[in-house]
Amino acid sequence: MLELSTDKVAQVIIRARELESRTGAWELPDRLHPGEETADMVLEALRNDPSRLALASFLNEMGRDELCQLVALMWIGRGSFDPEEWSEALETAREEYADVPGLARYLLEKPLLAEHLEEGLERLGFSVEEVEADVR
Repeated sequence: MLELSTDKVAQVIIRARELESRTGAWELPDRLHPGEETADMVLEALRNDPSRLALASFLNEMGRDELCQLVALMWIGRGSFDPEEWSEALETAREEYADVPGLARYLLEKPLLAEHLEEGLERLGFSVEEVEADVR
């Protein structure tokens, strides 16, 4: 099933959590257009955030197959696929994303990335606490 190193998954979770907590990314007010905030505006504001750059760098160092597994794991965590549908989720990720930059960008745009990856690990039978403890 999951061939991706759980250490790498834990690194992504930790970095994504740091980004989310450091920036309050999805709660930034749009001072130019109050009430018209969009995810695109928030992402643009975060483009040069050090936490985001660190996560982007880590994701870009991973191989395409590793990133496809990460996407499939995230999909299982958010309930788009059941754990028994791992092969289908992985194949869908491989079909939809042809390159590393596209996969990394897709993952960076997910505001609940850490939460979905943790849930995916749990749904696949991993202990999130043990996985994360191994990299701290």
